[in-house]
Amino acid sequence: QLQLVESGGGLVQPGGSLRLSCVSSGFTLNYYVTSWFRQAPGKGREGVSCISSNTSSTYYADSVKGRFTISRDNAVNAVYLQMSSLKPEDTAVYYCAADRLVAGCTSSSRDYAYWGQGTQVTVSS
Repeated sequence: QLQLVESGGGLVQPGGSLRLSCVSSGFTLNYYVTSWFRQAPGKGREGVSCISSNTSSTYYADSVKGRFTISRDNAVNAVYLQMSSLKPEDTAVYYCAADRLVAGCTSSSRDYAYWGQGTQVTVSS
């Protein structure tokens, strides 16, 4: 069974940091374009960051550029999202998604076949 499992969410104060992890089982995540999306209450799913399968390119939404960093650890089939200088508007459920996209990173959720269950990030004082 092909699965993605996220972890690392939680409650953090504004200005704080969190690191989200996405680990695959049943397939080798290294060969897949992997993205982080988020969905806040009452809003649509937003592409936050993406990393290509060969790690040669990354993408960040303007709202997180300079604060979030996406990376891979191929040895453990994982993709991470390091989030710093967190703001209340970063509050959302964060999902990782993966697919073998020939064209590379895309911020459209419709392009990804594999999804994790989501992890809640709450930024509040």
